[in-house]
Amino acid sequence: MSWLPDHFVHPVLVPLPGGGHHLRPIRELDAPLDYPAVMGSRERLWAAFGPAWGWPAETMTYEANQADLLRHEKEIAAHQSFNYGLFDAAETALLGCVYIDPPEKAGADGEIAWWVVDELAGGEVEQAFDALVPQWIAADWPFQQPRFLGRETSWTDWLALPKHPDA
Repeated sequence: MSWLPDHFVHPVLVPLPGGGHHLRPIRELDAPLDYPAVMGSRERLWAAFGPAWGWPAETMTYEANQADLLRHEKEIAAHQSFNYGLFDAAETALLGCVYIDPPEKAGADGEIAWWVVDELAGGEVEQAFDALVPQWIAADWPFQQPRFLGRETSWTDWLALPKHPDA
């Protein structure tokens, strides 16, 4: 049994309220924008994601990042997991990401995490993004029990949960 219904079609463009920004599935070709966004915010991202995911490593190369994006692109096509980039209107900058994954831990049917680059942390775009993600998941995704990692569930609490039976 798949973690998503067979008929599910994932969104391909999600506007951020307020205009000027949108989400879309990430691609390998986004590496020139993704790598500086990730590495420019690496310390804050490591503090959030490092203990659970081991990401982003201090030594991550451009090529390793590009390979990660290719893997994400293939996973999206296969509906195995999803990574959406947050872009400016002209897609000249990647400003964050949303990860939508099958549950690794018991008690959820989807696990969602997101981040913005350091320069947007605490500002209006991050606030709009923080408001959008749970609403978007509720409206457009087939989850009954989504888990918002690092938000409603701390990473420490998530790490302590038992494994999901299908994980």
